[in-house]
Amino acid sequence: MDFLSCVVYIDPYLSDHVARVEGPEMARQFPIPIRPEEVKDADWILITHIHLDHCDLHTLVPMAQASPSCRFVCPNECVAALRGAGIAEARFVKAPENWISLNSRLKLICVPAAHPTIERDGDGQLRFVGYVLESDGRRLYHAGDTSPAQEMITKLKSLAPIDTAFLPVNERNYYRESRGIIGNMTIREAFQLATDLKVRALVPMHWDMFAPNSVYLEEIRLLHALMKPPFEMMIYPDRI
Repeated sequence: MDFLSCVVYIDPYLSDHVARVEGPEMARQFPIPIRPEEVKDADWILITHIHLDHCDLHTLVPMAQASPSCRFVCPNECVAALRGAGIAEARFVKAPENWISLNSRLKLICVPAAHPTIERDGDGQLRFVGYVLESDGRRLYHAGDTSPAQEMITKLKSLAPIDTAFLPVNERNYYRESRGIIGNMTIREAFQLATDLKVRALVPMHWDMFAPNSVYLEEIRLLHALMKPPFEMMIYPDRI
């Protein structure tokens, strides 16, 4: 995302490391769009939590080397992992629960995420977060991995209005959790949250990377057509 010449990456995953660790069924379902060592324009990299597809050292270390002035915003566990991989302490901002400035016209605040519950570490810091970014009075919410939770919803309502929300739709269910896969909101839950927040546009996410943790695009589109929620839906590269 490029906010007025401030280039921000959120949870970049530009390798196939998850499949190497967890097996071939967790292979990417689409090609890596760019090699991490080619990312030379990053000003900030935001990480929502420690899981491999969100805090991937095989992505983040080469990005840090290719964009040597970029800085990271992330929870404590991610700071520790990146520090252990050789990234300098001065490049980290621990996930802030109050507004901070990324440049003169872009600011950011963290929101709790429930993955599957809201948790804090021994320092009292959130382990799983989403991010709200604001520029020129317009706000964008990237939820990271989360299920609905009252603390999260209360915080988001205090930050309204939110123009655009990026929400996961790969539902939690018994069969996924029995395989160690932590899902997120259902499509219906994401639609309801977007409606409650009165967002202008919803971008469904976390539905197409790994086959065992995926949602059919047709499901998302069909529910949008049937439910007729009061927001625009954008699915890259399509717009409906």
